Amino acid sequence: MTKKPHIVIFNPDQWRGDVMGHLEDPAAVTPNLDKMVEEDGVSFSNAFCQNPVCTPSRCSFMSGWYPHVRGHRTIYHMMQPDEPVLLRTLKQNGYYVWWGGKNDLIPADADFNEYCNEMYEPELKPKKESNLHFADSWRGEPGDRNYFSFYGGKLDPLPGDETFYDKDWADVYGAIDRIKNAPDDQPLCIYLPLLYPHPPYAVEEPWYSMIDRSKIPKRVQHPKNWEGKPSMLKGIHERQNMHSWTEDEWTELKATYYGMCARVDHQFGMVMDALKEAGIYDDTAVFFFSDHGDYTGDYSIVEKNQNTFEDPITNVPLIVKPPKSFSVTPGINENLVELIDVPATIEEMVGITPKHTHFGKSLVPMLDNDKISQRDAVFCEGGRLQGETHCMEANAVSHAAKPGLYWPRVSLQAEEGPEHTKAVMCRTMEFKYVRRLYEKDELYDLRNDPNEVTNRIDDPALADVLMTLKERVMNFYMETSDVVPHELDKRF
Repeated sequence: MTKKPHIVIFNPDQWRGDVMGHLEDPAAVTPNLDKMVEEDGVSFSNAFCQNPVCTPSRCSFMSGWYPHVRGHRTIYHMMQPDEPVLLRTLKQNGYYVWWGGKNDLIPADADFNEYCNEMYEPELKPKKESNLHFADSWRGEPGDRNYFSFYGGKLDPLPGDETFYDKDWADVYGAIDRIKNAPDDQPLCIYLPLLYPHPPYAVEEPWYSMIDRSKIPKRVQHPKNWEGKPSMLKGIHERQNMHSWTEDEWTELKATYYGMCARVDHQFGMVMDALKEAGIYDDTAVFFFSDHGDYTGDYSIVEKNQNTFEDPITNVPLIVKPPKSFSVTPGINENLVELIDVPATIEEMVGITPKHTHFGKSLVPMLDNDKISQRDAVFCEGGRLQGETHCMEANAVSHAAKPGLYWPRVSLQAEEGPEHTKAVMCRTMEFKYVRRLYEKDELYDLRNDPNEVTNRIDDPALADVLMTLKERVMNFYMETSDVVPHELDKRF
């Protein structure tokens, strides 16, 4: 039997899909990712997540199921023991699965031994923990123009320390150590779900100063009076209270985010160097992708949202380097793909036949042929029904007796207005349609309006397009509405 390849799943949090040098973003500093795409990997520039926040997206790309299949629409409803998870499948098929980083996938009381051989927990001194980038001393007081901005700026080492250090650094060094000391009798799977570049927007030197502010792309302006946009975005804009920010300040926020991405790229390069030093780089399948993106000032808001679907938060990076035994033509592939295609690709590369129905399509045929298109549309979904109080995430509204960072969004989720309406996105190469239950649908002509500013849902010139996309959404739900277990009942 052919030896199974090692696997690295490098999974940064909240990295928008356009912040990479090889995609011609002039401000991006991503030399390690760019080098992989030039030499032995494929960058899928039109990769999309299936939900624009952390937990639902992770549940989707680890199972190959869309969020609606089992109701994974909130951060409080994670994978259950009877649901398929790629990490557990790999472990059951002989892989030594090392997991270092955030969870946001399975409940805290779950048996992690079911999913991995090693759940890495680095030792951090208490003073180090106090210097994690989630510390919010930079916020000021409620009502300040910076209070909900997520902007922290430059991070400095604590007194007596030479460099800044946090859990991401600890997990990266832990992964490198495991690569250097990989088991002799098992293929290795490294799962590295980092926190960066998830806001707060804060990073240390040299990455803070590495970004040329003059090259930062101009942010997308929201339409006047938010005409045609969902009420959730207008509500977040009003409650984040960043109306008085200058363009220079918005640029600085975005540059800091780019610096966070540059740091992650450097860490990615460290892990790739470790594979090469261990002599297993050629025998390793590498997957680099994020769970969702980030607004970073586009539409005059920051962070993300659970039921809106603009490209900045739904288009994500996805780079695949196969083991050397697979054919690859390095470069950029512009065909539509989804994150649920990741487990299907890994299964093909390692020779696993899944024991459950899922909806991913292996990307292996596309790695050496960019003419192959496997999807005519991609989908993303979120929100809730009115009355689904268990989906409000209401206990995230406040934090330590003060409004938490997520208050502008979560406070709207906890109300019974139309803002948190259940919605689904259907995106083709030319159009994006969003079906909403309690307010106006959206339709964008991406050929002439790539920034999705002008909602043309009522434009009779696009009536045929709208009808086609509505039909496509119907087919999507019919094709993916349920999964029948592969194992028959015992009476048969």
